[in-house]
Amino acid sequence: MISDEDSLLFRHSIGAVKRLHHEQAVTSPRRPAPKVTVTRAEIPPPLDFLTDSGELLALGDVLEHRRSGAQQRVMHRLRQGRFAIERDLDLHGATVMEARRLLPGFLARAQSDGVRCVRIIHGKGYRSPEQRPVLKSLLDQWLPQCGEVLAYCSALPKHGGTGAVYVLLRRDPSR
Repeated sequence: MISDEDSLLFRHSIGAVKRLHHEQAVTSPRRPAPKVTVTRAEIPPPLDFLTDSGELLALGDVLEHRRSGAQQRVMHRLRQGRFAIERDLDLHGATVMEARRLLPGFLARAQSDGVRCVRIIHGKGYRSPEQRPVLKSLLDQWLPQCGEVLAYCSALPKHGGTGAVYVLLRRDPSR
């Protein structure tokens, strides 16, 4: 609780205040969808392995998956955001087809470069026509199908919360 003395001191220090009246709430214009350019060399064949047959998740659902053989301790560290995020893939505003095209190449390049942890920003689904997180739901189905992925989980709030995932990659066997 604020004392009367503190309240008076505060009012004295900020001076006269004039209330602003607005006729309407000011809204920011919608951001345009990101322009995605992908060369044929960046599309690893085949992309058919990414199936999408599940149901859509709810807005606040938390994602988490650990491949068998991955230690529980590693998953705990991933959940706490203790791995350095070495690369980002921002799918915010991307279509399902763009995401399906970008994901395999991004993961393959990161793994071959020796990257251990990436963040994929999929958005929370507030702007989707269904008001449901379409890309988030699909990533939850696609990531376990990607051989590079050891584990993944929803990010901490400071890194996007339920609108992003941390993905821990397997070490590249060819390195």
